[in-house]
Amino acid sequence: MKLTILGGGGFRVPLVYGALLGDHAEGRVSRVTLYDTDADRLTAVARVLGEQARGVSDAPEVVATGDLDEALRGADFVFSAIRVGGLEGRAADERVALGLGVLGQETVGAGGIAYGLRTVPVAVALARRIARIAPDAWVINFTNPAGLVTEAMSRHLGDRVIGICDSPVGLGRRIARVLGADPARARIDYAGLNHLGWVRALHVDGRDELPRLLADPALLGSFEEGRLFGADWLRSLGAIPNEYLHYYYFNREAVRAYQEAERTRGAFLRDQQEGFYARMRDPAAPALATWDRTRAEREATYMAESRDAAGAGEREESDLESGGYEQVALALMRAVARDERASLILNVRNRGTLSVLDAEAVVEVPCLVDADGARPVAVDPLPYHAVGLVTAVKAVERAVLEAAESGSRSAAVRAFALHPLVDSVTVARRLVEGYLDVHPGLAYLDRP
Repeated sequence: MKLTILGGGGFRVPLVYGALLGDHAEGRVSRVTLYDTDADRLTAVARVLGEQARGVSDAPEVVATGDLDEALRGADFVFSAIRVGGLEGRAADERVALGLGVLGQETVGAGGIAYGLRTVPVAVALARRIARIAPDAWVINFTNPAGLVTEAMSRHLGDRVIGICDSPVGLGRRIARVLGADPARARIDYAGLNHLGWVRALHVDGRDELPRLLADPALLGSFEEGRLFGADWLRSLGAIPNEYLHYYYFNREAVRAYQEAERTRGAFLRDQQEGFYARMRDPAAPALATWDRTRAEREATYMAESRDAAGAGEREESDLESGGYEQVALALMRAVARDERASLILNVRNRGTLSVLDAEAVVEVPCLVDADGARPVAVDPLPYHAVGLVTAVKAVERAVLEAAESGSRSAAVRAFALHPLVDSVTVARRLVEGYLDVHPGLAYLDRP
């Protein structure tokens, strides 16, 4: 089975390859093709993968190429993990937004909209190319903003594109362990959009254990989301939010923390990864050890500004474990390729699952997966507080898709202005002007 990774020079690709190395069953991935437009990054990541494969007799073959059609031809699965504009683009997204006093985070608020406006046209072009060159391939999208990009690609690939994210998986795992349950046996009631969802129940042997967690302040304070949101707020909600909802519930604190930080997250990652790839240009550098050290620092500083704003302290050792999106991707490929029925939280077309959204809207919900793909399962209706956020953010996503398709600058302004974390139409217009100044790739927004 052939897997093609778009963005194959990306820093997190060794996580995916590491998961593949642990799969020895019949029908496993036997060839990985890395595609990237940056030859130096491709070479660096291929070196890391080469060291990972040492001593593994059936390690998947690795091929690196800068030819997209060659990479796609014959692919059974295509993993999309591109970053349009690179980390310099992310740092610029943060800088422009913070200069106007609003959040610039990569997937939430102004920064997420700017990233989406840059990324959707490229993702759509890729989707069309995949449909032509590899029409039978299944596409697994991890490109952020994951829900928005998956919806854009689904307009050309239908249900053969499935979005993944490690946030719901990590959240469910942490809750299960706090409750003394086996995460593999727990069934999580989770619903919303990507980076905008809530755990409303966690069933173990048919019993919902979440009320026990919400009633115990000590248990709530023993895991990351409990410390991030606070026990009182979680009990008030009656649910455990995805960590990214901290940007909505504690927006002023988050913006202030970003403004006061020595560097934004994007600037930190840009500098860190530039250092990694520079070191990898030395043929004598130990590739895997260098990558491991860099990854450990990256994971330890994840959402550091939000944890500082909440007084949540350092990340726990259990929060630094692997088993995130790469394991979701592997489980998804196994279920489809081997017809092994699995239950996973994925980004798929709604099909009536959340009644407040139309059938084509991509949502993040539990799905049953087999050889026919992923099908969302029925979930309880969202509470009104969640309905408000979910419908508002979906309206923003639709405005981004309209702007990307038509080149309409007014649709781009509307996307910013409608977002719950942008508090003024005037600010929205200034955001569009600011992003046009720093991102040449947005020059397509040249219509009224």
